[in-house]
Amino acid sequence: MEYTLNTNQLREYAPLLKAGDRVILSGRVYTSRDAAHKRITQYIADGKDLPYDLKDAVIYYAGPTPAPENLAIGSCGPTTSSRMDVFAPDFLDRGVVAMIGKGERNQAVCDAIIRNKAVYLCAIGGAGALASKCITDCKVIAFDDLGCESVKELTFNRFPLTVAIDCNGGNIFVR
Repeated sequence: MEYTLNTNQLREYAPLLKAGDRVILSGRVYTSRDAAHKRITQYIADGKDLPYDLKDAVIYYAGPTPAPENLAIGSCGPTTSSRMDVFAPDFLDRGVVAMIGKGERNQAVCDAIIRNKAVYLCAIGGAGALASKCITDCKVIAFDDLGCESVKELTFNRFPLTVAIDCNGGNIFVR
């Protein structure tokens, strides 16, 4: 199946999505990688306000390059998701509805996706310049000192993705 969705529809549609489905996604997405995940986890432990609300958030594991003149963003391809596996179950339990990246996830993440009726979406690796054409706005919202790994709020416009792990246990990486 193919779905054209906005990020604010993912909570409603997650139970319908099946591993292998295509999703054309528009809406607000937050970039976050290892260093940012570590800081957000520390903010949670310290009771500090987070840079964005985790409830119903969509996190893109990416570290976009600086924007060339007249573009919203530079290259913005997915990074290897397994590096965030240590953080993902807690983020999902706190309300994250979708994660976007590339590659397999560990069993704890798969279990948290099912438990929270969330979804893991894969973007095409190695096509960051092409992916950036589906991003219309980018602003740094936290951890500017991390450079390309700072947390950014992106606006997706028809960003092509594949459902890799669904909330019913479907997983394109398991045969």
